[in-house]
Order: sequence, then C-alpha cells, then structure tokens
Amino acid sequence: MTRNFLKVSGLAATLIFAVSCKENPNEVDAMDAETEAMASDAAVTYTVDTANSTIEWTGSKVGGQHNGIIGLADGKIQVNGETVESGEFTIDMTSIKVLDITEDEGAASLKSHLEGTVDGKQTDFFNTPEYPTSTFVVTGLNGNTLEGNLTLKEITKNVSFPVTVTYDGDQMMLTSEEFTIDRTDWGITYGSATLADTVKDKAISDDMVLKVNLVAISK
Repeated sequence: MTRNFLKVSGLAATLIFAVSCKENPNEVDAMDAETEAMASDAAVTYTVDTANSTIEWTGSKVGGQHNGIIGLADGKIQVNGETVESGEFTIDMTSIKVLDITEDEGAASLKSHLEGTVDGKQTDFFNTPEYPTSTFVVTGLNGNTLEGNLTLKEITKNVSFPVTVTYDGDQMMLTSEEFTIDRTDWGITYGSATLADTVKDKAISDDMVLKVNLVAISK
C-alpha cells in the first residue's frame, strides 16, 4: 500500500466568516480526527496544479460580509480508475486575498489582520507567522462526500462535504459545493458572539463558507 498526500492552506478558508445561519450551505459537524486513507498499489498519483487551484472563502459580521480566495502550496491525490483513494493538500495561509474591496477600501488591512501580521493582533485569526500552512488529509470518499482531517493552527478536526470529480485527459478537477465550518472548532474565537466581552452589534460570525476548486495533473 502507498501513502498519499492531497494538501489543502488557507478554506482557508481557508475562512473566517459566513452568511447567516439559516442560509449556511452544507453545514459541517467537526468531528474527532480519523485515520488517513491509504491508496492501493494500482492508484495513479495526480499532483495539484497550484496555479489553477484555490479555496474560496466568504465571511460575515453584523452589517456586512467579505469574500476572497486562498491558494494551495502543494498536494497530491491518489486515484484508482476514477475513484479518489487518498490524498493531502497543503494550504498556504499567507496567500489570503480579499476580493470584494479594493486596496483603498482596506483590502490590505483586512488581509494583514486575518494573517496576523499586525502587532498585537497575531492571534486574532490565523497567526501565519507561527502557522504559515494548514492541511487537509483525505480519510475517505463516500459517494460524492469527501471526508478528511482539516488542521488549522495545530487543531485537527474531521470534516465532510459534497464534491464533484471530473477528468479531462491527464487532468482531474475536484470541485466542492459550498460548505460551512465553525471557526471556533479550531480555536479561532476573535469577535465571536459567544464571548462575553464581544459587543453584539460588532460580532463576527463563527461560520465561514468555503468552496474548493482543485486541478491536478497525472505525471
């Protein structure tokens, strides 16, 4: 048997906020970490095309929301026929981009706050100076539901979400539906309404909506 790696940094996102609870798509129940999947000897390795792979994120607070993308640092997927058997993604948490506002409107400031590169705010969100990457390790594929261990800031939880996998020549495309995670499951509590000292009309949603767009190539 061969081990496999499919590294997901950043959903990321990468990643912090989301839409209101009643609108949250495919809300994830974060569970204890599971054993990583193993690939068979017949599996073919696909290497992630980092230039064409992203994790989209959407986050919200009272009165508004933001969205953007996070990049992948690397990753591999093991496929047998057209069945994903195992894999691991590495997410580049320093690649967070804010897309809904311009630099003049504060995109760089928001990026710095999320990445934790502002003095005194390192631990508010992702603290990338200490945790520059995150990972997603495949633990199974049940029908169209991908299961895996998502590690953010050294906390690992098992999550599952719907995906579509297609092939075109030597390329495979894995695209998820939008899904929602609760950032506090990974210890990211800044601005949460659950904290006693948070001003409620300035609270940041615990939920963040993510969408994986992965391209990988067999070599």
